Amino acid sequence: MKLEINNRTKSKIDLAVVKKIASAFSRKYKLGDQELSLAFIGDAAMKKLNRKYRGQDSRTDILSFRGEADFFGELIIDYAQIKRQAKQFGQTAEHELAFILVHGLLHLIGYDDKTERERKKMIKIGEEFIKRHCERLEGAKQSHE
Repeated sequence: MKLEINNRTKSKIDLAVVKKIASAFSRKYKLGDQELSLAFIGDAAMKKLNRKYRGQDSRTDILSFRGEADFFGELIIDYAQIKRQAKQFGQTAEHELAFILVHGLLHLIGYDDKTERERKKMIKIGEEFIKRHCERLEGAKQSHE
């Protein structure tokens, strides 16, 4: 997978972890040389995008936009929200970022979480993926359910 990363925050983000996850996901789902664009933004920018694309006047942790042909898609992550959620779930920001990144990637391959059943299925798939492919990130204290 070809990965383009744009960090528009002042936070230092471990991009090696991001690349490892994207690469493992690409291998598992046989995505080949498709291109993925990943942007890290702050709360205000995320709130504006969430309002524009989802009609919700609030922040969210990630927005996923599917691509076409060799462009797999774009993920936009609110890193400040990731850090808040990490505290909420009693885990590291790195683990929460991994979980949300995998969640966004699952959206790009067609999974949805509009119902509670679909949401729980995506959480389970995401947590299992992290456990199998991201050994260093194991040990999350709490599930996302």
